[in-house]
Amino acid sequence: MNDTASTQQEILVVGAGMVAHRFVESLLTRTDAALRVTVVGDEGRHPYDRVGLTGFFSGASADDLVLDRAVFDDPRVRLIPDDRVLRIDRAAKTVSTRARRTLSYDSLVLATGSYAARVAVDGADLPGCFVYRTLDDVQALRDFVQKRERMLGRPLRGAVIGGGLLGLEAAGALQGMDVDATVVQYSDRLMSNQLDAAGAGMLRRLLEARGISVRTEARTTRLDPDDSGAVTALEFQDGSFHRADVVVFTVGVRPRDELARGAELAVHPRGGVVIDERCSTSDAHILAIGEVANYEGRCVGLVAPGYAMAEVAATRLLGGEATFPGYDESAKLKLSGVDVASFGDAMATTPNALDVVYADPVAGVYKKLVLSDDAQTLLGGILVGDAAAYGSLRPLVGARLGADPAAYLLPEGGVEAPGGELPDEAVVCSCSNVTAGRIRQAVHEEGCADAAAVKGCTKAGATCGSCVLMVKKVVGQELTKLGQTVSNALCEHFEMSRRQLFDAVRVAQLTTFSSIVERFGHGRGCDICKPAIASILAVLVGAHVLDGENATLQDTNDHVMANMQKDGTYSVVPRMPGGEVTPDGLLVIGQIAKDFALYTKITGGQRIDMFGARIEQLPAIWGRLVDAGFESGHAYGKSLRTVKSCVGSTWCRFGVLDSVGMAVRLELRYRGLRAPHKLKVGVSGCARECAEARSKDVGVIATETGWNMYVGGNGGFSPRHAELLATDLDDEGLIRAIDRFFMYYIRTADRLQRTAPWCEELEGGLDGLKAVIFDDSLGICADLDEAMAGHVDRYEDEWAATLRDPAKLARFRSFVNAGDTPDPSLAYVAERGQIRPATNEERRTGGVLIAGTALEVRRG
Repeated sequence: MNDTASTQQEILVVGAGMVAHRFVESLLTRTDAALRVTVVGDEGRHPYDRVGLTGFFSGASADDLVLDRAVFDDPRVRLIPDDRVLRIDRAAKTVSTRARRTLSYDSLVLATGSYAARVAVDGADLPGCFVYRTLDDVQALRDFVQKRERMLGRPLRGAVIGGGLLGLEAAGALQGMDVDATVVQYSDRLMSNQLDAAGAGMLRRLLEARGISVRTEARTTRLDPDDSGAVTALEFQDGSFHRADVVVFTVGVRPRDELARGAELAVHPRGGVVIDERCSTSDAHILAIGEVANYEGRCVGLVAPGYAMAEVAATRLLGGEATFPGYDESAKLKLSGVDVASFGDAMATTPNALDVVYADPVAGVYKKLVLSDDAQTLLGGILVGDAAAYGSLRPLVGARLGADPAAYLLPEGGVEAPGGELPDEAVVCSCSNVTAGRIRQAVHEEGCADAAAVKGCTKAGATCGSCVLMVKKVVGQELTKLGQTVSNALCEHFEMSRRQLFDAVRVAQLTTFSSIVERFGHGRGCDICKPAIASILAVLVGAHVLDGENATLQDTNDHVMANMQKDGTYSVVPRMPGGEVTPDGLLVIGQIAKDFALYTKITGGQRIDMFGARIEQLPAIWGRLVDAGFESGHAYGKSLRTVKSCVGSTWCRFGVLDSVGMAVRLELRYRGLRAPHKLKVGVSGCARECAEARSKDVGVIATETGWNMYVGGNGGFSPRHAELLATDLDDEGLIRAIDRFFMYYIRTADRLQRTAPWCEELEGGLDGLKAVIFDDSLGICADLDEAMAGHVDRYEDEWAATLRDPAKLARFRSFVNAGDTPDPSLAYVAERGQIRPATNEERRTGGVLIAGTALEVRRG
């Protein structure tokens, strides 16, 4: 077969992956000229989203992952799938394919990508060993797991060799198939190319809290077969081994440069077709883009640089001038419940660079900004546990921050660019190299009225999606300038706001995330909408947070109903309504703390926090607490935390009303109530305000004539005093008013919006809120009352329910098949009669009291 006859400009693309698709798309959108583009791909399908491959295990079909088919509907484009180019004849400017086609070209673009490597050890090709690169790979992996599980009649044990971005996604995919997943990493930390030691340590704890085990500094030397010949174990250099029924290799990729070698193009000694800044190879008629291209001695397995090369190549072939700016290696992990991002000079290799670090061990958050030596210019950063600021910070790399760098890391304040706007040259979408200026152009000159339209026009947010929030922000700013309505969509998967979605779910009476996204959204959801919908369902349905789909929607701490600490252990906080606890209750807590060697501390919310519990110890600890009459204090959830009180009239000579009795009544009424953000209440027995009620979401202060109710207060980074909503309320009137206030807030607030900003943004302000609650101005008070009554009736202690359910209890373990084996990385020192985690310096200098569990410290 000979396909050489053509009078048009002939562009031949070898490879039909994401980068090839972007190249062809860029060509078509830039010109109407007579050209002919032929794309040859060796997979028997259209180009698909390889970045979103893990979505295959959460319900996405192969068709869902296919990239825009319209590119190949253009009459100038011809796609030849399921064929492979075998040889390039540079003199004749033709290629020969496996199907015996001969294709001619005026310009040849190599976009052959790379292939997944395997560890070079005996057994790497055993049945049950897979790579994680193509749709065929993940389909084969899924089919094997299903078949093998049926054959063995038990859940499988899986190992992922390689702890980089792809390895962690693969571990999540295994876990999604109910395979016990362990990540095996050769180096001393996970994501070693993106994270420093502290960030990697926090990531490890987040993964282990999710049930994914981790082994670092483990070099695999052999894979052993079972009697059937399938893989059954990994052997390590130190002589240990790990049982595994399925193994996934994610140890990197190698450029597919064999065509270039055969054609005697310049190839780098470490692999990859050598290109210059114009994506030209050693042959003027041949360009190379994507992972097969070696620029300045490196090939990088990320899609963003490939897209940038595709744009350069398309511009050049159409007669323009463009140069490749170099590799942007910003990365964001796509694993539900584990938020990680890295950008710019994350490792602070720039001479004299400075670090600004924020760490919140309780929340499981580590953030670092790398700055120039004058602390003015952002060079890079690491975000673990909370990567919400990634889309805002990454475009600022190379720019002056114009503010205290610490303000960019602190929680609940959001991240604002200097002056509130990004400069035009700031790159918002690194995957498609779209700047803030380009987005503004799309809004002002091309009529784009929302983020979705900008996405279609510029491709910003079309690949990994991590920049979508920043795109929405820039679009919103520009629409506001034009006097147009700004979209308040929850995320890219739901066009509704949280308030609209709450009402829609309530009216439609939907009870699962999948039914909600099918009815009102699209796609597979994200770390924004999943926890938000989990909160909505908790209010409307009241199911356990670990029931069915709910378990996959929760934030990190909710997965195990405990707060993770800096050393990977957890805190245990039983509820003490109103700060009241009996002597017998104190004795129980004291004995538990002694038996498990837990550090104890009185919290600001008037209850006792016990620190240092390992994940597998949580059921045993809570079993004893529940038997003694305690319940979960919900210190881990976006829900009611505490109702703080003074002793009031029962003991205090200044008290005028029973503040403790009211606090206990309120806490027992609102316990377990999920909300857009945490809720705190304070009750003071007189105007002296010993309970600090006005710093709470709801503050109650006793007077001679009744209760005064305050709303919208909070402490934290932006403290705010609550404002007076009502005076002289009796007990029933106070409770009715709080019922309506909480339910109105839960129904109408934005995601992660506390009551203080919600009150400020309410139409009509405080007077409008009074009219809703006391005058029923919206006609919804009966609904609000009914909703709160439903919550009270449905309430069940989450830990008590978990202890009765073996399936839920199976989540609480530190290592697969490890039983009660302690985490050997734990180390403690004695201080003030208790223990605390050892610092890195104490570990280095031998100042550690004992390694292992807190229980061992006590016994030691």
